[in-house]
Amino acid sequence: MHGDFGYMEEGKLGKPYNIRLLRRLGTYAIPYKKTIFLCLSLAILITVLDLAIPYLSKIAIDRYILSYWHPVDLRRMEGTEQRDFLKSYGHLLEYDDGEQYGLIQNGFISKIAPIDLHRYRSRGVISQERLHKVWLDDQDIPLYMNSGETLFKMADGSIAIPVEQIDRLPSKDIIKIRSGDFRGLSIVGIVILCIIFLSFWFGYWEHYLLEFIGQNIMQDIRLDLFQRIQSRALRFFDMHPVGRLVTRVTNDIENLNEMFKTVLVTFFKDIFILMGILIVLIYLNWRLALVSFIILPFIFGFTILFSSLMREAFRELREKVAKLNAFQQERFSGMRIIQLFATEKFQMDNFAGLNHENYLAGMKQLRLFAVFVPVMELFSSLTVALIIWYGGGRVIGDQLSLGSLVAFISYIQMFFRPIREISEKYNVMQLAMASTERIVEFMDNGEEIPEPEIPQYPSDAEGDLEFKNVSFAYEEGRPVLADLSFRIEPGEMVSVVGATGAGKTTLVNLIERFYDPDKGNIYLDGIDIRKLNKGDLRSRIALVMQDVFIFAGSVKENISLGKEDIRMEAINQAIKEANAKRFIEKLPAGIYQEISEGGATLSGGERQLLSFARALAYKPEVLILDEATSSVDPETERFIQDAINRITRNRTTLVIAHRLSTIRKADRIIVMHHGRICEQGTHKELMAAGGVYYKLNKFREYSRGKESL
Repeated sequence: MHGDFGYMEEGKLGKPYNIRLLRRLGTYAIPYKKTIFLCLSLAILITVLDLAIPYLSKIAIDRYILSYWHPVDLRRMEGTEQRDFLKSYGHLLEYDDGEQYGLIQNGFISKIAPIDLHRYRSRGVISQERLHKVWLDDQDIPLYMNSGETLFKMADGSIAIPVEQIDRLPSKDIIKIRSGDFRGLSIVGIVILCIIFLSFWFGYWEHYLLEFIGQNIMQDIRLDLFQRIQSRALRFFDMHPVGRLVTRVTNDIENLNEMFKTVLVTFFKDIFILMGILIVLIYLNWRLALVSFIILPFIFGFTILFSSLMREAFRELREKVAKLNAFQQERFSGMRIIQLFATEKFQMDNFAGLNHENYLAGMKQLRLFAVFVPVMELFSSLTVALIIWYGGGRVIGDQLSLGSLVAFISYIQMFFRPIREISEKYNVMQLAMASTERIVEFMDNGEEIPEPEIPQYPSDAEGDLEFKNVSFAYEEGRPVLADLSFRIEPGEMVSVVGATGAGKTTLVNLIERFYDPDKGNIYLDGIDIRKLNKGDLRSRIALVMQDVFIFAGSVKENISLGKEDIRMEAINQAIKEANAKRFIEKLPAGIYQEISEGGATLSGGERQLLSFARALAYKPEVLILDEATSSVDPETERFIQDAINRITRNRTTLVIAHRLSTIRKADRIIVMHHGRICEQGTHKELMAAGGVYYKLNKFREYSRGKESL
C-alpha cells in the first residue's frame, strides 16, 4: 500500500490470483452473457467485413481493371502431358468453341507453379500475348479488328481481342467494349459501400452494447461495494481513510469499466483480425506471406518490451497521482489550520514538488509512447518495403497478381493497428486488475458486524440495558474495558463520568454494536444484542454525539434520514421535544430549508438541536447523550436541558457528560477509571465519599475558577 489511497502495484499479481479476480468479475458479467455473446458475434462480423475490403480491391484490380487473358494452346500438348495439365490447371481455363484453345486470366497465372509456367511458356503453350474478353455482335467485329489478327471465339459467346488493338481505339469505343469490366467495377464498388455501411452499423451497436454492459456492470459493482462498505464495522473505517474509500467506489470502478469496454470484446476482436489477416495472407501467396512474417518476431519482442516498460511507468505515475491526491485531500481538510498559521508558502512548495514528480512520471510515460508509435510505423514501413521488393519481382515474373500485391500491402498496414491496440489494452488490463484486487480486498474484508441467523425480538420493549463481564480492546494487548458489569433500569437516567481514556465512548460504541465485545454480553430487555437485528437495535437506541454530522439536504431530510416510515407528525413532535422549533421556524423555508454540507450555515448549537430532534424522531426506548452539551453555548444548553427533562421521564437514558448541570440530575452516576467501574451512586453520595468523582469535580471547579480570573 502507498499513501492514503491504498495503491497496489500493477504487475505484481500472480497468475492464479489474476484468474481468481477474473472469475470474481465474471459473476457480475453473467447477467449480461447474452449481450456479451452478441458483442462477440458483432466483432466477428465486423472483422470479416474489414478483411473483405482489401480482398475486394484485389478482385477489382485482377478481374476488371487488369482483366488480361493469356491464350493457352492445348494442341502443343499431347496425351499424358495434356491430361496432367488439365488435371492440375484445367479449372483455371475458359475454352473456345472447339476446346483447342483456352484462356487463363492474368490473375490466375500466379497459381501455376513457377517451374511449370517457365516450361509451358518456353514451349509456347502459354502465350505472353494479352487479350481482353468482350461481347460483340458479328457485325461489330470488323470495326475493332484488323485483318490478319488472331480472333478467339469462346464457348460462352465472348470474343478475345488483343489488348494492343483495343488500346488504339477511341475512348468511347473502349468504354463500349469493356462495358462488362465497368459493370464489374460498379458491382464491387457497391459491395464495398454496403460493407462500409454494415461495418458502421455493426460498429455502432457493438460500441453501444459495450458501453451498456460496462455501465451496468460498473453500476452493479459500485452498488455492491457501497453496500458492503456500509455494512462494515467502525474498526474498518478506523483503518481506511475516506479518500481511499472514495477512490475505490469511483476511480477503481471506472478502471474496471475501461477493461470491460476495451478488453472484454475488442481484445478478442483484435485477435480475430490478426488471425484472419494471417490466414488470408497465406491463402493469397504463402511465399510472400513468409517473407512478410520475417519482421514479426521483432514486432512481438518490441511489443512485449514496451508493455513491460509501460507497466512500470504507469505504476510510477499512479504512485505519484496517489501521493498528490492524498496531499490535496489532507490540506483541503486542514485549510483552517494552514491559514491560521500562515503556512501557505510552505504547503505550496511541498505541492509543487509532488506536482513536479507527477509531471516527470507523466512525461516518462509519454516518451515511451512517443518511441513506440514511430517504431511500429518503422516496422510497418519495413514490412511494406519487403513486400514491394519481393512481391514486385513476383508480379514482374507473373508469379503474383498486382491485385494480390496491393491486397498484401493493405493487409499488412491493417495488421499493425491491432498490435498497437493490444499493447495499449494490456496496460489497461493491468491497471484494471490492480483496481480489481483493491476492490475485492474491500469486499472480502471480514471486519463486519454480523447479523444474527435467527433474530430475536423482545416481548416487552422497556429499555432495560445490562452489561455482564464485558471486556474490549481496539488493539490486542491494550484493553479499554475490563470485566465491566452494570445495569440501567427502564426509565432510569444514568450518567457515566471519568477522565479521558476511561472507556466512556467505548461503552456507546458497544451498545450501538459498532463493535462487539471481546468477552461478556450486553443485554437489551433481557436479549443479547448480538441476537437482535442491527436495524431493529439501532432504531430502539438513539445516540446524540458531541460531533454532529449534518448532510447536505433539507432540515426534514436531516431529521428523517430518508426513512419513509417516519411520518411528519413524528418529525414535528421530535422538533418540539428537542426545542429546535424556535430556530427552524426562523429559517426562510422552515423545515424544508436546504442546508449545505456539514451544516455550515447553522451555528454549533443549532446543529446540536437538529441532531437531538433526529434521535427523538425514531421514538427510541434508550437515549444516549455522548457529551451532547459540551460544545454548545449556555442558552442552547438550557434548551437541551429542558428537552432532556421532558423526554427522560419515559426513556432509559445514558449520559456521558462533563458539565455538572447534566450529571447532577442523573438517578445514578457511574465513575470509570481505566476501563473499570471504581464508584457509583448519586451526586451527593459520591461527593460525600471523597473519591475519584469528588476529585474530578474539584478539578473542574478549580479550572473554571482560573478561567474566570
